[in-house]
Amino acid sequence: MKAIESSHQLSMVFVLPGKKVNPMPKKPKRPCSHPGCPNLTDGRFCEEHTKAEAKRYEKYDRDPAVRRRYGRAWKRIRDKYVEEHPLCERCQADGKLVPTQEVHHKKPLSEGGTHSRDNLIALCKSCHAKIHAERGDRWHNS
Repeated sequence: MKAIESSHQLSMVFVLPGKKVNPMPKKPKRPCSHPGCPNLTDGRFCEEHTKAEAKRYEKYDRDPAVRRRYGRAWKRIRDKYVEEHPLCERCQADGKLVPTQEVHHKKPLSEGGTHSRDNLIALCKSCHAKIHAERGDRWHNS
């Protein structure tokens, strides 16, 4: 297995020995969503404004109770779980090898779930977004 580096972005692609890989072309960059920012980006905000937007979200939009549930202890639990489960468990079940990017609670903490290992699953961003979309709790639509 090896990582393949494209000209403008590092993509982790796991390749079996002897297999030829033709990576899909990336979609074109778009302007940053921050008002007045002309920088082009692959995501919603450019690197300069991503941190500022995350800080704004934490301060004004995120439920304060969430901050109390996800402290230093959670970060240690999450890091240890990712160390033990380096690949997305959903993708791996489908035969794909995708690195873990998120650790998800099967039963949310808000519904009485815990940080115990049997309540956690390692996911890539795509699978994590799908789970929340299926639950209908994306953008506070629950």
